[in-house]
Amino acid sequence: MRALVLIGGFGTRLRPVTYDVPKQLIPIAGKPMLYHVLDLLPKEVDSAVFATGYKADVIEAYVRDHPLPRLPITTVHEAEPLGTGGGLRNAGDGIGDPFVLLNSDVIADVDVTALLAAHRAKHAFGTMVLHEVDDTRPYGVAALDADDRIGAFVEKPEPADAPSHWINAGVAVWSEAVLAEIPPGRPVSFEREVVPGLLPRGVFGFRSTGFWEDAGTPERLLRAQSLLFDAGRGGPGTLPAGATGQGPVALGSGVEARGAKFGPYVTLGNGVVVEAGAHVANSVVMDGATIGPGATVTGSIVGPKARVAAGRTLAGVVVGGSADA
Repeated sequence: MRALVLIGGFGTRLRPVTYDVPKQLIPIAGKPMLYHVLDLLPKEVDSAVFATGYKADVIEAYVRDHPLPRLPITTVHEAEPLGTGGGLRNAGDGIGDPFVLLNSDVIADVDVTALLAAHRAKHAFGTMVLHEVDDTRPYGVAALDADDRIGAFVEKPEPADAPSHWINAGVAVWSEAVLAEIPPGRPVSFEREVVPGLLPRGVFGFRSTGFWEDAGTPERLLRAQSLLFDAGRGGPGTLPAGATGQGPVALGSGVEARGAKFGPYVTLGNGVVVEAGAHVANSVVMDGATIGPGATVTGSIVGPKARVAAGRTLAGVVVGGSADA
């Protein structure tokens, strides 16, 4: 069985970091969010296909340099943005039946083994993981019958038009025959243009009550990091040598932070330097960045090789790679 991971979008809400690094490779709780997504896959899924677009070369290089022995990965690039449906059609040749479909920026606690079992038990054409939220406006929303069959699916409805509070959680199982329902050679929204027409063929919801976050904004990305740490899915969580404060702190290699204070919920990339007297909390500091003496960084993302000046206070800030702040 294979998984197909949709890796699209330009990461505009995470700029300026995403001018250099695709959002899926921003590290949270010790590793790129993309690899946290792959952690959901059970042993039954033995390979994955990445449908790549923006900065595909960077993602391909990372996968090549950081292979997962259990899960061989191939990448299929789209020359121009094709949307969720077009990307699926472009990368889906020979995917197998059924296959697991994942969004690359969803951090969640989903039992994919149970999802596959439910899909088979109902002889479903598709089974979509659903998560309950209060505000449905940013998401696709499902109307469910007593057997959790989806009778209607509405993308980003106004609250008065939402058929429920159960949204598409970005994890699903589909029959390979879904590919034939996607128009080829043009951008296609899978959720708007394709899913509603599939419902008569038997598409079911799989209600998930575990944690879930769409890590597409700085605030949501950092919340996803805290959820992963709290669930024990982060890095070792120990403080750097000579530092004080509160963990968990996920450490890359070669971190120097004597005399600094941390926590909670921090990821430090490889070669990060945090000078004495600095305080970092609820933040991501990427490879090669430097936090100057006495600086305070909270609720922020500091890009690779960026430099935060001595005594500077950053709160809720995204600092681009190699920038001075």
